[in-house]
Amino acid sequence: MTPLPPKQRVRESFERAAASYDAAAVLQRRVCDHLLADLDPYPAPVSIVDAGCGTGYGARLLRSRWPAAQITAVDFASAMLALARADADLCFAADIEALPCPDESFTTWWSSLTVQWCDAGKVFAEAQRVLRPGGQLALSTLGPETFQELREAFTGIDRYRHTLSFSEPAAIHAALARAGFVHIRLQRQPISLHYPDLKSLLRAVKDIGANSVGEGARAGLFGRSAWQQVQAAYEQHRTPAGLPARYDVILAYARK
Repeated sequence: MTPLPPKQRVRESFERAAASYDAAAVLQRRVCDHLLADLDPYPAPVSIVDAGCGTGYGARLLRSRWPAAQITAVDFASAMLALARADADLCFAADIEALPCPDESFTTWWSSLTVQWCDAGKVFAEAQRVLRPGGQLALSTLGPETFQELREAFTGIDRYRHTLSFSEPAAIHAALARAGFVHIRLQRQPISLHYPDLKSLLRAVKDIGANSVGEGARAGLFGRSAWQQVQAAYEQHRTPAGLPARYDVILAYARK
């Protein structure tokens, strides 16, 4: 398994992106909407933890669906958490691999597009710990076909990593089962966003803080010739809507 980016670097990236996040988080909102649409509404959640809450869009969705539920927001980027406070009853600046919550605290554990930055085994063990018996887990993450066009465009240009390594659905299912979850169901849904040019695409990724790729990343800037080669390679994927950025979205649901 490819090493994850250092947590401090990821945290700093999201701290810097807090101000630009909401304007750029088109995919994140769409994925949250999909995750909520297939969440089992019975029994109605009483207490929900939003693990990796970002600026609070997921918490707002959950609040609109279940106004009486108590919502706890957790994020390790304090600048993100500051923006989510208005949409939650409790907020904790913490890593979702080690939640500052007692055992069996919640009826629902929710996490959208956060697990890919974490050790999934640790995250799911914590979810199992803080959920009440019969509690429900709902999560979204990204699969291996995410940014496929970007990886192809960089092929032959250099030997550096330009994207995270994302988990296969089977690996997510297995990790949930090892953590003790049952009634696991997964859905896989491709979503493509389109941009006028490659610079706009990469800027959108940076504006949500998702530009840390970990060990093996390029430290310096591209030369002019190399950048032109990448642009030319990506142009081969252009559609009438623009240059596509593919996201291989995995939705997962389970019970404790």
